Amino acid sequence: MVIVTHNGKFHADDAWAVAALHILFPDAAIVRTREPALIEAADFVVDVGGIWDPAAGRFDHHQKGFGGARASGVPYASAGLVWREYGGRCVAALALAHTGQQLDEDTAQGLAYAIDADIVQYLDLSDVGAAKNAPGGYGLSAVVSGYNPNWMDEERLGYGEQAEAYRLAQFRKAMAFLADVMINAVKYRVGALAALAQVRQSEALENGRLLFLKNAALPWSSVVRKEMPKVLFVLSHSLSEDRYMLHTVPATTDTFEARADLPESWAGLRDADLAAVTGVPDAKFCHNGRFIAAAKSYEGAYAMALQALKAVDDGLTPVFERPPLTPPLASAVAP
Repeated sequence: MVIVTHNGKFHADDAWAVAALHILFPDAAIVRTREPALIEAADFVVDVGGIWDPAAGRFDHHQKGFGGARASGVPYASAGLVWREYGGRCVAALALAHTGQQLDEDTAQGLAYAIDADIVQYLDLSDVGAAKNAPGGYGLSAVVSGYNPNWMDEERLGYGEQAEAYRLAQFRKAMAFLADVMINAVKYRVGALAALAQVRQSEALENGRLLFLKNAALPWSSVVRKEMPKVLFVLSHSLSEDRYMLHTVPATTDTFEARADLPESWAGLRDADLAAVTGVPDAKFCHNGRFIAAAKSYEGAYAMALQALKAVDDGLTPVFERPPLTPPLASAVAP
């Protein structure tokens, strides 16, 4: 099997697309060329060739008249075109290889849609010049572009087989980097699915306003935010650090605001200074942003949690209030 993409400078969209295909077809040869005969003979053609035909393994978006776009309106480049066809299979393969979880087709496809929304569409937007995905333009696409030979490399390399071998090696490095991004994205989401039951069944304390997790590494934020409106703080055991953490709960997905902050007097304090303010001998630290604190023991962290709740009750720490819906939106969601 042969996967063909264009030679010359590569971008994140073609590197992601080829990386995804190579995960599914690891024995496939990768050829970077613009030779029509080699393109015609390939099993998969990515970002070159002027054809979008998934059934024939053709995934280009540069041809005149191409108008492929997601339902959201975000245009496709080669990363999205390949992910649209093979993202679910790629997610399933990575989940099995790296988490041991056998995903059904619907679950794998759902995770692939989520990864498209979080990552792939931004590679496509960057490729078509529609958006930057990080302040200053140094997002994932720019990181991948950094694997290309620069002008000094080009002067050193010149033209020939040795130069093309170097460029292909750099392209493979970019592929490997993006494959790691895929793996991490899949592992996180599979872990989040597996953690749902544990988070939902965790012990609720203080009339449901404090949630205790036995493992701080559990991804809890989304389910607590969506399903547990009374929870203001989460107390958890960090197994890797053998200490107990006190977390605030994010109010929404798109803000740094918490439902309630930790007490202002704790901000930025550590060890003896924090112990003096809280009266908790084994208090370890409180972040200056007041979204996380720690103590060595469960008893110490629990005592700090009680103080944080009292600060809320006393009006010293305001509780985040979601702004009211605008009239058009309110009418749209009204029963």
